[in-house]
Amino acid sequence: MVKRQAYQPILITDASRSQDDQLNSRQRRYVLMMGIRVLCIIVGAILVGANAPLLWLWLPLCGLGMVLIPWLAVLLANDRPPKEEHRLANRFHPRQQDDTPPMSLTAEERPHKVIDVEP
Repeated sequence: MVKRQAYQPILITDASRSQDDQLNSRQRRYVLMMGIRVLCIIVGAILVGANAPLLWLWLPLCGLGMVLIPWLAVLLANDRPPKEEHRLANRFHPRQQDDTPPMSLTAEERPHKVIDVEP
C-alpha cells in the first residue's frame, strides 16, 4: 500500500499578509518616522530662535531624534515579518498536523465504475 501525501487545509486566518500590503505598511511607517524627524528639526530651530528656557536639555533631545529616527526608519522599512517557523506563537501553540485529509476516501472506499457489456 502506498502512503498518500497528507492534505493540509489552508485556513485564511493562517495566511500571511500580501507583499503589497507589507510594502505599503512599511512605507507608511517610514514616512511617519521621517515626518517626526522633520518636526524635530523645526522644533530645534524654533527653540534656538526663541532662546527657550532649558535649551541645553531640549536641543540634544531634538538632535538625538534627528540622528536616531532616520536610522530606525531605514531599519524598520527594510524589515519583513518573521517567517512562519520562527514566529513565537507557533512555538507555544504548534498547529496540529493531521495525517489524513478531510473527507478523503481510501482506494477501497471509492466507488468503482462497473461497465456492463451486453452481448
